[in-house]
Amino acid sequence: MRPALLSTGMLASMAWSWGCSGAVSGNSPTPPLPQTYDISGTISPAVGGNGATLTLSGAASAATTADSSGSYTFTGLANGTYAIIPSHTGYTFSPTSQSVTVSGANVTAINFTDTPQSATYSISGTISPAAGGSGATVILSGAAGATTLTNASGSYSFSALTNGLYTVTPSNTGYMFSPPSMNVTINAGNVPGVNFTATVQSAHSVALSWIASTSTVAGYNVYRSTVSGTQYAKVNPSLVVGSLAYTDTTVLGGMVYYYVTTAVDASGNESVHSNEVSANIP
Repeated sequence: MRPALLSTGMLASMAWSWGCSGAVSGNSPTPPLPQTYDISGTISPAVGGNGATLTLSGAASAATTADSSGSYTFTGLANGTYAIIPSHTGYTFSPTSQSVTVSGANVTAINFTDTPQSATYSISGTISPAAGGSGATVILSGAAGATTLTNASGSYSFSALTNGLYTVTPSNTGYMFSPPSMNVTINAGNVPGVNFTATVQSAHSVALSWIASTSTVAGYNVYRSTVSGTQYAKVNPSLVVGSLAYTDTTVLGGMVYYYVTTAVDASGNESVHSNEVSANIP
């Protein structure tokens, strides 16, 4: 009899234990979903904001497109620090990016201002024949300044230029150019065909002579400029001794040069400039 009673009690105990376990499981709480927030703003004027791309980085990464009013929103963001960068072909933005911190609330009015980029153009041409054009230096001045070298064919190009008046001047040792320079106006379009012709320079020289100083001197110096009365540079590599003449073989065709001389004593003291003479090189 006791074994039967013990068996019945065990079954009752087992049933009770199972029912208790089920009650505990059914009453367990469900964890809440994490809270998220938005970042929003506007790009203005709308002409540049419409269709602009905004890139989000930092605590999360995303990209969105501004609507026709230039407005945008990033949703579902957790607390953290983010960076927003706008972009749209043909426009620049101020500021270029913004740092945003989300801390328990939506963040609004992260705004940007767009500005249309100025259109740019190019000036290009060729220096021929290639023997004189290859490796030539081409200088741009005027509304902007730049320097470039021609390629093996004598071609060159200046890019990213705005509307305005420019001057293009070529140079290459041993060559003269026709024309010596060209004025170019950019007016909402590229300007090709700014071409030059290179010609080998003939050998030129200037023979100078002067009257001896009335003082005792160790020698003389010869100075040259392309501007009358100023900017003289010494052309003789060493003091001219025992002679009252000097030949300048470094002149270029098509130029006008201005010369003066000075006398130098044994202590290295140099006199004032002599009178100036000019030489016109054909």
